[in-house]
Formats: sequence, C-alpha cells, structure tokens
Amino acid sequence: MDNDNLKLTSSEIGTLWGQYVNGTMTDTVNRYMVTIIEDESIKDIFEDAINTYEKQKNQLVTLMKNEGFPVPIGFTESDLNKGAERLFTDIFCLHYLHIMTLHGLLGHTTSLGVSVRKDLRDFYDSCDDDGKRMYHQTTELLLEKGSFQRDPLFYPAKNPEFISSQDFIDGFFGKGRRLTATEIISISFNLKKSIMAKTLSIAFSQVAQTNEVRKFLEDTEKTSDGQIQSLAKIMHKDNLPVPKSWETEVTTSTDSPFSDKLMLYHIGFLFQAAQAYHGTGLASAMRTDLVTIYEGTILKNLTVTKKWFNIMVQNKWLEQPPLAPNRKEIAKEK
Repeated sequence: MDNDNLKLTSSEIGTLWGQYVNGTMTDTVNRYMVTIIEDESIKDIFEDAINTYEKQKNQLVTLMKNEGFPVPIGFTESDLNKGAERLFTDIFCLHYLHIMTLHGLLGHTTSLGVSVRKDLRDFYDSCDDDGKRMYHQTTELLLEKGSFQRDPLFYPAKNPEFISSQDFIDGFFGKGRRLTATEIISISFNLKKSIMAKTLSIAFSQVAQTNEVRKFLEDTEKTSDGQIQSLAKIMHKDNLPVPKSWETEVTTSTDSPFSDKLMLYHIGFLFQAAQAYHGTGLASAMRTDLVTIYEGTILKNLTVTKKWFNIMVQNKWLEQPPLAPNRKEIAKEK
C-alpha cells in the first residue's frame, strides 16, 4: 500500500489546520518584531524563523489542497500594522521566540504522534528538526547575553532514599516537606508561561483598539499575576528563586502593531496551551497545597477561556475547524 495515498484522518487534518492557524499567528508577531529589533544577532534568528515558517506554510497549504480541504484564513498582512512604534525590547523579543519555540516543539511532537501517512510523518519530523535548531539558537543567545533563566540548583544527596511517611503529601499542616525536583519542573515551566502571558496581556492592553478587548486583556493580566504569585509563594517557602518578570521589557507605546483579533487569539492560545502544562503539574504534584493551586488554576483558566470564546465568536474572529459529517442532515437531503 502506498502510504502517501492514504486519505487523511480527522486527527491528521486537525493537526494541519491547527499548525497553519497558530503558525500564521506567531509568524505575524515575528514579522513585526524583526522590524523593531536593533541587535543583529537577535534579528538574524528572527529572519531564520520567518524563512523557516514560510517553507512550512507552503507545505501545509499543499497538503491541505491535495486533500480538497479549504486552507484556513489564519492571520495575514491585514493583522499587522506596519510601521507601528516599538512595543517590546530586543531581549523580550528573544524570550518570546524561545517560549513560542517550546510551544511549537510540543505541537510538532503531538502532531507526529497522530500521523500515519509517511509524508505527514516526514513533514513533522522536519518541523521538529527546525524547532530543535531554533531552540538551541535561542538558548545559546540568551546564555550569551546573560538572560537565560535557569531553574533552581540542587545539591546532591549522598544516597537514594525512599518515602517513609504519609507526611510527604502534607502541604498545609505540620512542617510539611521541601519541594521535589520533579515538582519544580512543572512549577518553573508554568511560572515562565504565566510570566509570558502576563507581559503580553500588559502590552496588548496598552494598544487594543476596543474597550471590550482591552478589558479582557486587563483581566487576563490579573489572572496571570495571581497564578504567578501562587506558585512563587511555594518556591519562596523553600528559599528557591523564581524567574524574573518581563513587565519592564514593554515600552509605553500605545501604537498597535496588531489587530485586536490577533492579540485576543494569542492570549487565548496561551491560556488554552497552559491547561496542558497545569495538568502535567497536577499529575506530578505530591503535596496537597500544590494540588489545590493547580486545580484552582485549571478552573480559573476555563472561565477565562469561556469569556475569550464569547468575544471571538461575537466578533466573527474564530474560524471553525473541520467538522465531522452530519449524517442526519445528509440523510434528509435524499
């Protein structure tokens, strides 16, 4: 059987659709950032990212068209206001590309995991290679500039140990216990993602064109800040450092580089993606206070996502993914 001639499954077309829409969003932001960046070493990486996505975008279009599926609109030049004033510093732009590369790597791995056709598997393999290259480049440059935020360091124990008491899960009463290395993985990861969401919410709220979008972005800033404070408090109890905030990397510009549609979609994307990270944190948490924080965060994010969905739909900004066939309607047509 020729694997390349197999019909696309619902999962395969879903991943192509998502990769296109989310990719055009990030690419639009990258195209703005490359125009304001002054540091040549950072600008070079952004130009590489733009060229890389252009190649991927052409492949996505070909794959969807060959199957007869309409190519999504996604985000276009109409969502980019050329010549807008500087909204971010160079170093924030580099942090942004680093974080969005991590999102991309997870997306490519997920897409590869549901792809059967060889041409799709080859495509996501190449996307993963591009993403890993970009991850190494952004990490090396952040390290070179002294801006990479490493997770807390641990000192090695003399010997392996086993859990010997039920008090291990105690995060509220008694003396509790220190955080494990496995718990800090998710705490640090979620802190960095929430810091990014907060910073973008601040920047986007400054330049939003409508009161409705501005109010939503002000609310997501507060939500992100609350999540940051909750996790930072846990880290501080063990005298562990938390990642640096990036609010000061946003200028005072009120000149919007993007459409309200793009800015609102972007924040919604970050909150939806965060649910997977919070879920991972919940699964790895072995302290009751951490479990409570993650459960509360997930519920709060669901509320935020519901408000986001309503605004997107009311403004006709939310594209509909491919749907399963409606068998009852098809039967009626006969």
